[in-house]
Amino acid sequence: MSEINQLEAWLAQEREVIARLDAGAGPGVARPEQIAGMSGLQMMEAMLRGDLPYAEIARTLSFQIIEVSPGRALFQGTPQPEHRNPMGGIHGGWYATLLDSALGCAVHTTMPPGRGYTTAELGVNLVKAIGPKAPRVRAEGKVVHVGKQLATAEARLYGPDGTLYAHATTTCLVFELKRPE
Repeated sequence: MSEINQLEAWLAQEREVIARLDAGAGPGVARPEQIAGMSGLQMMEAMLRGDLPYAEIARTLSFQIIEVSPGRALFQGTPQPEHRNPMGGIHGGWYATLLDSALGCAVHTTMPPGRGYTTAELGVNLVKAIGPKAPRVRAEGKVVHVGKQLATAEARLYGPDGTLYAHATTTCLVFELKRPE
């Protein structure tokens, strides 16, 4: 698929997802009773359908979740002028937040009901500046390992032409969630 066709496909998928999210619960945090008994994958799928709120940071930083499957999460982001560093490039924190979201949500899809996670370590390697040639980028996170106490995942940030802009790894702590009282 050509870069132009790839970008058009990405934009069409983005429009579909944004329409569902905007018509649904909107940004926010799910209440404990909304997610009781749900696995991480069920929660992520419900969020993508618009049944559960999505993270407000997605709106703040111009990115959104696009797809989830067991052990995988795909985010798409739009670098904006307000995401620039003082030298005019896209700030490394924007790369890191987009990658951390893909990594964490990939881990989230593997959590059974009653289990949660938090990022304990995040390693990000920026390999190329995102310039005006990349109106959208994707961060794809994939789980490497999930155990009782630790989970690891890796992610790549790339453009519609396949250009790699960054890659990252994470180690997450896995734990029992508090039961709602």
